[in-house]
Amino acid sequence: MNRKVREANFRRHVCEAYDNTCAVTGLRILNGGGKAEVQAAHIWSVANGGPDVVQNGLALSATAHWLFDRHLISLTDDYGLLVSHNRIPSELQALFQKQLQRVRLPENQAYWPRPEYLRRHRAAYDNVG
Repeated sequence: MNRKVREANFRRHVCEAYDNTCAVTGLRILNGGGKAEVQAAHIWSVANGGPDVVQNGLALSATAHWLFDRHLISLTDDYGLLVSHNRIPSELQALFQKQLQRVRLPENQAYWPRPEYLRRHRAAYDNVG
């Protein structure tokens, strides 16, 4: 499948599963044209062999996506948020206060992130933190 089509399908499916709402901040932001500003982030990167499936994705705001891709935030196996407090500016930490117990997940449990993908991401987070 064409890479652009594959990426668009992944984004659409992940964002729909999360109702276009950031799993970390709980924000659902629509632009002036009514399009959701949430992004689809891979938990286990495709470059490292991760699949393009909803269970390997999270809907994240741009800031949360940036932090997630740099392994400054991650998730526990029970979907709790891990924050590298010593590496994230305090003004950004306020974004996470409501989600420390558990991030927002899709209504359909079949779309929840797979623990093996979370463990791969968390291993990199542990090396950064």
